[in-house]
Amino acid sequence: MFSRKIQLLLVLLVFSFFPGVYAQNTVLKGRVMENGIPIPFVHLQISPGEIGTTTDENGDFIITDLPPRQYKIKVSAIGYNNINRVVDLNNGETLKLLFDLTPSLEQLDETVITGTLKPVKRLESPVPVEVYKPTFFRKNPTASIFEALQNINGVRPQINCNVCNTGDIHINGLEGPYTLVLIDGMPIVSGLGTVYGLSGIPNSLIEQVEIIKGPASTLYGSEAVGGLINIITKNALEAPALSLDSFLSGWGEYNLDIGSHIKVSKNTNLLLGLNYFRYDNPIDNNGDNFTDLTIQDRISFFQKWAFQRQENRLFSIAGRFFYEDRWGGEMQWTPEFRGTDQIYGESIYTRRWEFLGKYQLPVNENILFSISYNNHNQNSVYGDTPYLADQRIGFGQLTWDKSLGKHALLFGSALRYTFYDDNTTATSSLDSNFADEVWIPSVFVQDEWVFSNKHSLLTGLRYDYDKRHGSIFTPRLAYRFKFNDNDILRLNAGTGFRVVNLFTEEHAALTGARDVIISENLEPEQSINFNLNYLKKIYSDSGNFIALDASAFYTYFSNAIIPDYDTNPNQIIYKNLDGNSISKGLSLNLDFAFANGLKMIVGGTIMDVSNTRNGITRRQILTESYSATWSFSYLIRSLDLSIDYTGNLYGPMRLPLLGELDPRKEFSPLWSIQNIQLTYAGIGGFELYGGVKNLLNWTPNKGNPFIIARSEDPFDKNVVFDNSGNVIQTPDNPYALTFDPSYVYAPNQGIRAFLGLRYRLY
Repeated sequence: MFSRKIQLLLVLLVFSFFPGVYAQNTVLKGRVMENGIPIPFVHLQISPGEIGTTTDENGDFIITDLPPRQYKIKVSAIGYNNINRVVDLNNGETLKLLFDLTPSLEQLDETVITGTLKPVKRLESPVPVEVYKPTFFRKNPTASIFEALQNINGVRPQINCNVCNTGDIHINGLEGPYTLVLIDGMPIVSGLGTVYGLSGIPNSLIEQVEIIKGPASTLYGSEAVGGLINIITKNALEAPALSLDSFLSGWGEYNLDIGSHIKVSKNTNLLLGLNYFRYDNPIDNNGDNFTDLTIQDRISFFQKWAFQRQENRLFSIAGRFFYEDRWGGEMQWTPEFRGTDQIYGESIYTRRWEFLGKYQLPVNENILFSISYNNHNQNSVYGDTPYLADQRIGFGQLTWDKSLGKHALLFGSALRYTFYDDNTTATSSLDSNFADEVWIPSVFVQDEWVFSNKHSLLTGLRYDYDKRHGSIFTPRLAYRFKFNDNDILRLNAGTGFRVVNLFTEEHAALTGARDVIISENLEPEQSINFNLNYLKKIYSDSGNFIALDASAFYTYFSNAIIPDYDTNPNQIIYKNLDGNSISKGLSLNLDFAFANGLKMIVGGTIMDVSNTRNGITRRQILTESYSATWSFSYLIRSLDLSIDYTGNLYGPMRLPLLGELDPRKEFSPLWSIQNIQLTYAGIGGFELYGGVKNLLNWTPNKGNPFIIARSEDPFDKNVVFDNSGNVIQTPDNPYALTFDPSYVYAPNQGIRAFLGLRYRLY
């Protein structure tokens, strides 16, 4: 009996001792430096366990009470190359580490997914993909992705209306509806969203933006004719615990962007984002009694759930809600005049929600199911013309990524559902309403064959069935030749198609006094494209770096649907082009990075976009013949101060005149928007920034008698028409014009200062 008590006591002593053994203080500590100088606020990610920490003002970090085992440490900081290191931590050990970061002189080795629907190093992709990180967009802070793209070569945000300031994205001179916008690879922004859905995506949640110039219909179907923009959100595990970015401009614009990472449980992470933008200060600097900038009140809320699964299988769901109240018009307009013919205003209420998810099937093969759904509701009036629209788009896709020897195969099947209803003749007649409801099933296959270290060939084919137009095939071919690690040549060819819904894409059809004429049943637009791309990297012995990225592109459209403003100045006529449309040109990007902290990105594009109708070739309207963009950045490390000078330049564009007597210029002049910014990062985790936008104070009214035709008579109450509907010249209307705000090529917003604050907490 006594011996049993002794044994029990010994057992209790042993068990009480072991927790103390395993609770011994295990410590991981160290310092992060550059050439012996400590670097503050560097992020360290430690896995497994997904533990994160940040260096302090002296570049030091410390993590205590880690279980003994092997760990992988990732060290990352903006402007530096990442470091990955594996360490073994023993029980009770204090392990001291030293990391020496090197400045990042190039951004060509990122992982991209847009070109092939599979993660691949950018240099290894047979499809040229341009990648832009948040650091690029912070050089010229904006309140929306739409504005942020203005400093990317060959990409131009086009404002389509002087009154409500809505717009779309042009790639290599092609109209906005030819550009597909994706969020995390899902076609979430299309149709109505192309015009109104590009705002309100929280910038704090963006990991990178990938851009393809040229058709991508083989993988993405309709709308990816001229190119696509894929907005990729952050991985919840790598996002900061809190990020904040807020700025105020001299015009009274206020923007707030908040992001947060919450570890809900051991295997569940939540990414939250909020964007709020407000502008309520009507300004009329050009004296036409119309607002130069649309009054806006916008809020967007985003959340993304990421779940850790066995064997690192992917599972994430995300959602976004967006609401915006915007109006533009006569300075004395108030909501009581909404929809009346007394005071002109364009008032738009937009409510939109989106859902998207990805789930990797629990099988040995790499099979991924992706889904997205969005609902876009718009209640708007343009003067006394209401436009009430409801659009729903559902998308599901199953892909199987399979490697066989030197062949990387991708098999896919997709189903797209589109519902569209409005109060126009697009979906209604005098006595009935018929919503447009379409299901489009698709299958596609892609084969990337790497037959040597220097050569790879990608081929693909997609089949879509649309009950309105039948079967549609889109083939694709891409060839990559790698001379060496610093010289790569790519040749891409493919076809694209686009099914058109005019009233979700052509804002000019809803505003102004022109009549909309659809002269025939519209067939899908089709295109064939060729793109030759050459990438050259040059390193110097002194640590400097230059990247040259040159492209030649050619796109031929048949069945193109281009608004005809010329046949009748009082009408916008839509029909399939009896002829062809061609976009061709050359593009060059130069990326310089110097060891002294100076970085330069300079790009230029020369292009010829023309339409041939009835044997007559004309330049496409609202398309520049050449453009340039630049970004100069200099970091003064000793002062924690960076200087950014950004800008763009556009050559003449043909503009939509209202007739031979219209006194406005037929072509825009050479114009440029330039900006400068100073950023101070020496206050803990804060960044204070400020500068001046539109340094040259350029606005499109310069050199023109007016921009908006007959702004003094927006309801055409004093316009006289003949029996054929043509405007009669009168003393009150000497130029025989009607009210029209579609003569627009540049923002009406002039020079302004801005001041902002950023904060990141890891």
